[in-house]
Amino acid sequence: MDPKKTALVLIEYQNDFTTEGGTLHGAVKGVMEKTNMLANTIETVKKARAAGATIVWVPITFADGYGEMRPEPYGILKGVKDSKSFVKGGWGAQIVDSLKPEASDIIIEGKRGLCGFESTNLDWVLRSRGISDVALGGFLTNCCVESTMRVAYEKGYNVVTLTDCTAALSQEEQDHACAKNFPMFSRPLTHTEWLNELTGSQKASDKTRGYEAAE
Repeated sequence: MDPKKTALVLIEYQNDFTTEGGTLHGAVKGVMEKTNMLANTIETVKKARAAGATIVWVPITFADGYGEMRPEPYGILKGVKDSKSFVKGGWGAQIVDSLKPEASDIIIEGKRGLCGFESTNLDWVLRSRGISDVALGGFLTNCCVESTMRVAYEKGYNVVTLTDCTAALSQEEQDHACAKNFPMFSRPLTHTEWLNELTGSQKASDKTRGYEAAE
């Protein structure tokens, strides 16, 4: 795995999910604590960035009034509207402070639904940077993460899903997605397993360059 061709794609690490007082935090708090996903993601971002991987943030936002949705949304998007979540410019839509993006990171704008590719330029951004490998983390495990994973797989990326950097509404949903759905469209790995692959490749590359310089 070449860090220069790898992106860590982080979906909806926003206060409404991640933080006490967030409109949807109570719904995911239990699984977040069980997977330790926020602390795991903080470690993953720090080490992946240091290794040279591209850090990509994919938040979801809506204008006040949710005019981007159909007049009578249903399913998960109805839940977003009813809870008044992810309003653009509001605290709930902001990326959590503990994962504040750095200047070298990329923030993808335009996500209005489940898939990180569908209403954004994510695919163009990744391909223009020569990215072939993506690792996914975020919310919800069996919704936006899975939707993005499936499309990334179909678009030909080498896809990893970080099982302990995700959270769903229940442990049952979390376990089922990681065990049954993720292996069909990605390689499910813990953040430690993925970082070992990423940083191991970087060390090997550095060692090779050292040999070449010596010669």
